[in-house]
Amino acid sequence: MSASTHTVRLQVRTLDQAMTLAGIRSDYALAKLMNVHRSTVKRVREGDLQPGPIFIGSLLAALAPLDFGDLFEVVPCESGNAA
Repeated sequence: MSASTHTVRLQVRTLDQAMTLAGIRSDYALAKLMNVHRSTVKRVREGDLQPGPIFIGSLLAALAPLDFGDLFEVVPCESGNAA
């Protein structure tokens, strides 16, 4: 059996629902709550950037009481994207 690498991916639909319920109307507003740049939120949302520990922790704090499993999923890495 060969080992495969995995990564973390943001569940965008769940994020959108959580933002709506929390009254967060834009990526800019979310980024401000998270104390990260708006482009970071946009790039993670679009899958162009992997969410790191600061992003994950800040998003969980901003959208508490949601937890990791609500907002993220662990998925196999696409070929060529292994760490």
